[in-house]
Amino acid sequence: MQATETMALSENAHHVLASDETYIPIIPAEAKTPELTLRSIVWGVAFCVIFTVASAYSGLKVGQVMEAAIPISILTIGLARVFKRRSSLLENVIITGIGGAAGGVVAGAVFTLPALYILHLDPHPVQTIFICLAGGCLGVLFLIPLRRYFVCEMHGKLPYPEATAIAEVLVTGENGGSQARLLLQATAIAGVYDLFVTTFQVWKEYVDFQFVPLMHSLADRARMVFRFDAISFILGLGYVMGLRSSMILCAGGVLSNFVLVPLIWFIGSHLDSSVYPAVIPISKMTAVEIYRNYVRFIGVGAIATAGIFGIIRSLKVVAGSFGIALRTFRHGEVAQPERTDRDIPMIAILLGVVIGAIGIAAFFGNLPVSWTVITIGLAMTLLFSFFFTSVAANAIATTARNPVSGMTMLTIIISSAVLLRFGLSGTAGMFFVMAIAGMVCTALSVSGQTITDLKVGYWLGSTPGAQEKVKFLGVIASAIAVGLTIVMLAHSFQFGEAVAGNLNPVLPSPQASIMKALVEGFMSHQPVAYLLFGIGAMIALALEMLGQPSLIFALGMYLPLELNTPALVGGFLSHFLNKRSEKAGGEPGKRIRDRGVIIASGLMAGGALGGVLGAALRLFPVYREDLIKTPFYSSDSVSQSVSALFFVGLCFYVWFGAMKRQKES
Repeated sequence: MQATETMALSENAHHVLASDETYIPIIPAEAKTPELTLRSIVWGVAFCVIFTVASAYSGLKVGQVMEAAIPISILTIGLARVFKRRSSLLENVIITGIGGAAGGVVAGAVFTLPALYILHLDPHPVQTIFICLAGGCLGVLFLIPLRRYFVCEMHGKLPYPEATAIAEVLVTGENGGSQARLLLQATAIAGVYDLFVTTFQVWKEYVDFQFVPLMHSLADRARMVFRFDAISFILGLGYVMGLRSSMILCAGGVLSNFVLVPLIWFIGSHLDSSVYPAVIPISKMTAVEIYRNYVRFIGVGAIATAGIFGIIRSLKVVAGSFGIALRTFRHGEVAQPERTDRDIPMIAILLGVVIGAIGIAAFFGNLPVSWTVITIGLAMTLLFSFFFTSVAANAIATTARNPVSGMTMLTIIISSAVLLRFGLSGTAGMFFVMAIAGMVCTALSVSGQTITDLKVGYWLGSTPGAQEKVKFLGVIASAIAVGLTIVMLAHSFQFGEAVAGNLNPVLPSPQASIMKALVEGFMSHQPVAYLLFGIGAMIALALEMLGQPSLIFALGMYLPLELNTPALVGGFLSHFLNKRSEKAGGEPGKRIRDRGVIIASGLMAGGALGGVLGAALRLFPVYREDLIKTPFYSSDSVSQSVSALFFVGLCFYVWFGAMKRQKES
């Protein structure tokens, strides 16, 4: 099936299906289209390795893992035209899927494994690779039974912002014409905008209006601080999320920043001693420090509890998948659903989990621990990986934000608390717990990225089984690449902070440094802040009782406020443009909706590209933020006002860009 000018997602691609309605992908199940070819596999692996190495270095240096899937989808469109036989749409999906594994595996690796080097527990290269490989494979294996629930059952109920952007890039690139020009225009504008704002000192990226006396007084007296990240990527993200999801997300941020932080300040502002888990008195804390030391743990508890409710809701579909597998095993029945609904067989998934469990047990068995500890460690690794797979899939499908660090922190805290009761502590305990955390972190990172691929495939007409098979290939390639990269960098750099007498340059590894401090504290028998987690759990329970999506709210509590507020602006833009499209009706109304989604997808794609380029520039010694600096940058009042005005300009661009065709018609 060749691309045509009329190739487009169905009208019901983003809407809940009626009981008698079926979603028809761009390439229907009966079509014969090149998909799993040597070309798609080779280029997918090549992109995967390249982005893995680059992301690993940037993640360790600046704490920013390069976004892989969206830039690779753009590169894939250009690559398709190089060959005599133009690559098919489904081949491009496979390339993007394999290459996209880089982001998930790298996030899992750089957030955890450098902590072992900071603790001077230098792992063997094979251990480093195995932790990434085992975690990544578990993430894919545990997600497959959930595919029908998240991709099919929840169709139209979850916005899938990142998947929407990738699908729009692939489809629009195939079509060419005016839509492709619009996408490229939005991508170019967002790429340049985000590159300069986040990489150089042109104007402030974050707007907090602290130069306004009222705002400064609120921050000083009540620790109420409003922050806004004025970049195009989050604007596009909020547009695709829609108004309801972005409002719930922002509501969580409002509770954290304008209720809990001021409340903790009010109670503790007169205390001269620290209150655990903080190490400094509340009276000496800023709003950000109160959030990091207390409120963030409440958010983690809320996310974990919301995840439990998500698993309960998906059990029916998961049980159905296992039921089909059991009938096949007992009676030899071979279920043959249509191509676009065909997963890897459940028996193969169960076999993969068993092999993975044996491998993990063997890995733990080579450590100086008892068989009891090995059994408990294996159980926690499998349990956390399965549990957080659902959390990650739901989070990515809703907000395109994976709470990787929060869930990894929770893994470290619970694992440490449990293993301490069985006598495991000291350096052996630190290595063991960080190995569990590394596998779980990689599993939830990869599962979040995989659900994006599967949703793109669902919209476009890919074979799920083919996507799932090649995802393992991407995990293997990325695990080897990131493992060897970390080992190589460990010989030439210091992770974390500089050590006296060591002249090697430093890679700050910010997330791993946090994990190191956490595991070191707990393995030294520090208490666990159960009360904070419990408060978060009760908030999630209250939301479920009210019939509201608790995970989105919990993510809003956990994520910094500056990431939530611009998403709300995008949600309002989407709402009002959809109202205008309904009023216009017919073909003009459809054009408004289509152009709005294309522009928003372009903003996300361009923002991701700008982030990749910015991270790449930071790798060069000659880079400095003030290489490009405007005269007014240091003046908060001017710089933040300029930032706000340009962000408003982006909003006008989205609005008038979407409305343009209506005016022409």
